[in-house]
Amino acid sequence: MVEAKDTCKPSGKARCNDGQSYTTYRCSPPVSSHTKATLTINSFEEGGDGGGASECDGKFHSDDDLVVALSTGWFNQQKRCNKYIKIHGNGKSVKAKVVDECDSTRKCDPCRNNIVDASKAVWKVLGVPESDWGELDVFWSD
Repeated sequence: MVEAKDTCKPSGKARCNDGQSYTTYRCSPPVSSHTKATLTINSFEEGGDGGGASECDGKFHSDDDLVVALSTGWFNQQKRCNKYIKIHGNGKSVKAKVVDECDSTRKCDPCRNNIVDASKAVWKVLGVPESDWGELDVFWSD
């Protein structure tokens, strides 16, 4: 299998009030049938760490729902909204619905450009012990 050349270059840098400098991206690595990503954890519930309502439907989602947010490039201007992706990690796989964007262009503390930000339910189906929730190397496909 030939790997697609990563043509995703940083779109800018932002210096924030906290003194940190952040790299921003409008793109993500190319999507294939075996796209490498980093799985992170997010609460899509009202008051959860995901912030506001989901970008795709303007609603909040239970931590028990199999839902994800994708980095800006993969979110593709809402073209993946309400579509299911298959995530492979920890020797298991799960189908999850795309409901939000993990913003890689945000001025301060942007999402990295290779993130699948997942609900607790996704982590549970992948069989990852709660003590290990945080980041996990995974593969995903449409």
